Amino acid sequence: MATGRGRHGAGPVGALARRTFRDARIRTISFAYLFAVASMLNPFSYRHTYSTLAERLAFADSFAHNKAVVLFYGRAYDLLTVGGYSAWRTGGILAILAAIFGLLAGVRALRAEEDAGRAELVLAAPVTRGTVYAGAIAGIAAGAALLWVAVLAGSVIGGLAAGGSAYLALAIVSMVPVFAGVGALASQFAPTRRMALELGGAVVVLSFLLRTIADTSGSLGWLRWATPLGWAEELRPFTGAQPLVLLLPIAASVLTLLGAWRLAARRDVGAGLLPARDSADPRLRLLSSPTAQALRRELGSLTVWLTGVGAFALIVGVISKSISSAGISPQLQREFAKLGEGSIVTPHGYLAFSFSFFVLVASLFSCSQIAAARHEESEERLETLLALPVGRRRWLTGRLALASGGAIALSLVAGLLAWLGAATQNVAPTLPRMLEAGVNCLPVAILFLGIAALAYGLAPRAAAGIAYGLVTVAFLWQLIGSLLGAPKWLVEITPFAHVASVPVQSFRAGAAAVMVAVGLLAAVAALAAFGRRDLTGA
Repeated sequence: MATGRGRHGAGPVGALARRTFRDARIRTISFAYLFAVASMLNPFSYRHTYSTLAERLAFADSFAHNKAVVLFYGRAYDLLTVGGYSAWRTGGILAILAAIFGLLAGVRALRAEEDAGRAELVLAAPVTRGTVYAGAIAGIAAGAALLWVAVLAGSVIGGLAAGGSAYLALAIVSMVPVFAGVGALASQFAPTRRMALELGGAVVVLSFLLRTIADTSGSLGWLRWATPLGWAEELRPFTGAQPLVLLLPIAASVLTLLGAWRLAARRDVGAGLLPARDSADPRLRLLSSPTAQALRRELGSLTVWLTGVGAFALIVGVISKSISSAGISPQLQREFAKLGEGSIVTPHGYLAFSFSFFVLVASLFSCSQIAAARHEESEERLETLLALPVGRRRWLTGRLALASGGAIALSLVAGLLAWLGAATQNVAPTLPRMLEAGVNCLPVAILFLGIAALAYGLAPRAAAGIAYGLVTVAFLWQLIGSLLGAPKWLVEITPFAHVASVPVQSFRAGAAAVMVAVGLLAAVAALAAFGRRDLTGA
């Protein structure tokens, strides 16, 4: 790598920054697309749903102090204006996603590079560790800038003032450098990428819990100042801006990033400050077959998925009564009816609406399992396994069976715990109906599992991006196309449009059979393609 300035005068820092940004381009573009769409739709939908002051007063009275709603979106300061609503609805969710983006970016640019051995190759060139670190941070900053532009553009297109939109975008994106710093610190302590993500994820969860406690408990509101997600709320876009609060995320970002750099300069490349377990007592469980070995590796991840889905389903069941009794305007109910959810002013209707998101979660889980299979190949563990008397198609068939089993477990846990939560409020449908709502998640999940597997068989390096991208675009198009009144045939090109709203509707066996059949055919094609291609590394 040249140490002088390149044709564009960027120098090694600029070259490394471009490489960091390019390596994360799929994730960055996906987040930017989501941020832009959410920023555009929220003011648009509020303006058309609550067009009169009376409707807005009724909405604010119903939602502003509803703890079930505050749990997800945070504290609302002004629900009578489009800007105030957008700051609450858009800012509350996107600030959390910006934190996740920052964590993923920090760990990907630092610890993942060392895990893959690329950091050592770069340092073999005449560049310093400081240059490499600066290039990684600059690449993350470029991604954050793109997210800022996405929120600004979406908000302006949604009809909000440019100045307020820019400040709202700044409040949201201020979480990126804070949690990129958290990811950078975790990358110094953890000896592996997975452990770094677990450490950083624990900080994100703690920040969310502190914000939730502060927003739902009047006596503990001061905790909002103890969490970065609380700082994003206190910036108060469109509701009495407090720009001085920006000093807190700026200070936290500087301290964490500088602290991570100081630690990085004092340790060996590839090592972490926490000791790695180089040896352990033998554990022979789940080593009887390639599929059992894959289950052993994925048990931790599967536990996290099951815990998260189960907890959220339980909350959905518990709050179904309070949410459905809130004052939802007739116009908003008509908007929900466009999505095929029917009325959400009944507990059963709200549960049906919520399970449309569990369909998305099950589909994303399927994609994650193909990404895990690809990770095993890129780290060359698969090559070692295939040196044994194990066939390629047998291995991939086992991974697909494991993914299908995990999706089934997630779906049934969602149905069971949603029923349990609703039963505590005496509003639950029958248990068989809620389990049917869980099973209703599976056809789309199997469809995308087959498509993701086919992408893995044909283009392994791009498989994860293709799979996640297709799921995201298909789900968002079903929402956007329905709300904007697109022609029915155009909306129905997405499989999410063919999922029944169980438990208020009957399970659509015909549509489910078609999706499962397509998924199975794609899986068979994936097995054939994988059996013929070469294994590829990172």
